[in-house]
Amino acid sequence: MSKKPLILVTNDDGINAPGIRALISVMNSIGDVVVVAPDSPQSGMGHAITLNATLYSKEVHFDDGPQKEFSCSGTPADCVKLAIRELSDRTPDLCVSGINHGSNASINVIYSGTMSAAIEAGIEGIPAIGFSLLDYSWNANFEASKPFIKSITENVLKNGLPNGIVLNVNIPNSSSEDIKGIKICRQAKANWVEEFDKRKTPQGKDYYWLTGKFVNLDGGEDTDEWALENGYVSVVPSQFDLTAHHFIKDLNSWDL
Repeated sequence: MSKKPLILVTNDDGINAPGIRALISVMNSIGDVVVVAPDSPQSGMGHAITLNATLYSKEVHFDDGPQKEFSCSGTPADCVKLAIRELSDRTPDLCVSGINHGSNASINVIYSGTMSAAIEAGIEGIPAIGFSLLDYSWNANFEASKPFIKSITENVLKNGLPNGIVLNVNIPNSSSEDIKGIKICRQAKANWVEEFDKRKTPQGKDYYWLTGKFVNLDGGEDTDEWALENGYVSVVPSQFDLTAHHFIKDLNSWDL
């Protein structure tokens, strides 16, 4: 039996996305790799799971790497569930998700399929990391991100993560020489100011395209947005316990 750690790799951009291919190449230098990823783009799916449709999976081969790969018709969270329960011959020691094409910093973590896959692994008690590069282009260059991804991954394997904690890692779209280092951060208070572009089909039926702009409402210098704007890789420890623990005492004082 291999003494190398088993690393589950997944994403939300699809199994043939350049980002996941770059992530696989890094993980192959660290451990044994199994890939289970969507067969088509699933960006913005959040933590959706497939309940009212059939899930399909098949073994695929996109390159000559030693990894074992499966495509899945479901969401990123489905991919992790299926990997753990059906497609891996042992429980993964680590799950890495990405490299996402685009930011998952700040409020984007809520909508992110990349991070939801990592969170699903965390729910299963598997240490997990989501990696994102601030470049939405399909042809993004991931080379500068690889040394940081390898360092963070090796540190998680060495030190572990507390139960319920996963790491949200975002990387500036810069050369390796221009990235200043890694900052441990909190999630910035920010949101999307959204609009809908209303149009009509040739048949006169209304339809909508979601548009909007990202607004950072947080002036702190300890946030992921500040780190990224200033040339640092941001690392935010994130948790799936959404309880507002600080409000429990106040809520208990209500006349309920």
